[in-house]
Amino acid sequence: MDKATEEKINRLSMLEQNATQLNLQKQTFQSQLIEAESALAEIKTAGEAYKIIGNIMVRADKDGLSKELISKKQLLESRIKSLEKQESSIKEKAKSLQKEIIKEVESSKGSKK
Repeated sequence: MDKATEEKINRLSMLEQNATQLNLQKQTFQSQLIEAESALAEIKTAGEAYKIIGNIMVRADKDGLSKELISKKQLLESRIKSLEKQESSIKEKAKSLQKEIIKEVESSKGSKK
C-alpha cells in the first residue's frame, strides 16, 4: 500500500472519530433539550416554581423561568441542527474517501497479479 493511501486511511479514521464526537455532543444536547421541555411542561401545572443554583434550590418567578427555559430550548435546538449539519458533512466526506481508498486498494491488488 502506498503512502497516499495510508494517509487517506488515517484521514478517514480521523473523520470517523470526529463524527463520533459530534454524535456524543448531539446526544448531550438532546438530553438537555428533553430536560428543558419537561421542565416547561411542569411549570405550566405547578403552583410554585423553583430553580437549582449550585447546590441549592430557590423559588423563582414562573414567567421568568419559563422565558429562560424557552430561550435555552431554542439555543439547544439550534446547536443540535448545527451538529447534524456538521455530522452530515463529515459522513459525506468519509463516504467519498472510503470509495477512493477501496478503488486504490483494488487497483493495487490488480497491478500486483
